[in-house]
Amino acid sequence: MSGTRLNDMQPAETRFWLIRHALVEENARAMLYGIMDVPLCETTLLEQAPMYRALAARLPQPAVWRVTPLSRTRLTAEAIIAAGYPRPELAEEPGLIEQSLGAWQGLPHHELPARLTQPKHAFWPLAGTERPPNGESMADVIARVGPAMERMAQENPDRDVVIVSHGGAIRAAVAHAIGIGPDNALHLSVQNLSLTRLERLPEGWRVGCVNELPGY
Repeated sequence: MSGTRLNDMQPAETRFWLIRHALVEENARAMLYGIMDVPLCETTLLEQAPMYRALAARLPQPAVWRVTPLSRTRLTAEAIIAAGYPRPELAEEPGLIEQSLGAWQGLPHHELPARLTQPKHAFWPLAGTERPPNGESMADVIARVGPAMERMAQENPDRDVVIVSHGGAIRAAVAHAIGIGPDNALHLSVQNLSLTRLERLPEGWRVGCVNELPGY
């Protein structure tokens, strides 16, 4: 045992801090925007400045930071940084992008029901296994997000990883962690700017919290 540090004997874990992006602008909220690159609501960005300061103080330092290819996640990360978090590198993680709604993206909400092949979910416009034409079901999102989370855990042992992502992808990450199906995952509330904490240990996944709203 000579020369072996105590930390070398501890099993590695990766701590994930997942934040849903800020509220998008009003016109975008009137339609199914999925992976469309829609802008944030500028008024809400200003009104919620205390929430960004609270997140900047709450998040671990140092940490690996990831955003998705959609600008709303990068702009949310930039707002947290501007509120006092030391600037990290913001690398993109496509595996944590929002659910693609395919041919249904851009539809006003009232036009969707006539196109569904399954009854809508109580808390989402689509059932968990409904797949839009050229798009993804929630089951598909879980199958995409799960391997991405496992890969990031392997790439970042004993580190904190902050990910600014989307409601659907964060629900999928929790679903992967605790082994629930897509319809059950859609019962999870994941509000804008909320924090979800997951830990990947050698024994498996552990959930610290879901939908924690920043206090100030």
